[in-house]
Amino acid sequence: MISWKKWKRIIGVRRVRCYIAIKNLFGTSISIGRGLYFRRNFSIVTLAEGHITIGSNVFFNNNCSVNCCDAISIGSNVMFGENVHLYDHDHRYALGTDLFAEQGYSTAPITIGNNCWIATNVTILKGTQIGNNVVIGAGCTINQNIPDNTVVTASQHLNIRENTKTYN
Repeated sequence: MISWKKWKRIIGVRRVRCYIAIKNLFGTSISIGRGLYFRRNFSIVTLAEGHITIGSNVFFNNNCSVNCCDAISIGSNVMFGENVHLYDHDHRYALGTDLFAEQGYSTAPITIGNNCWIATNVTILKGTQIGNNVVIGAGCTINQNIPDNTVVTASQHLNIRENTKTYN
């Protein structure tokens, strides 16, 4: 498969010169509304049949990335803190003869409503729907739907389990 990178120099927040990395493969699309603002190291990656839609007046702080194999939709008036990452896919992993890298992805779309604030170091995973007027606190990993008009905070603890999946 042939891929290419598009590097665009765009005037960013407060007239600071910024660079945006866009990696687009055949069959993908990106739609961006008016007023996209971002700071350093913002990247958009679309793979397979990925479709990204970003509404108007959306701000991405430093080191944010949007990684899409299926569909990611971001509403208008949304703010992202530093180091926010969106993934609408994850690697399949099963024990057996195939290498993990050759097992492909499982995908599900991500939807983020209007007027949301996603704070620093948040990761949003596949299949997530975030409603309108939502605040997501720093350090959260979002893997389930979030209703309108809510605040989400993190309660950190480690869950360690043995990988018992087998390849079928």
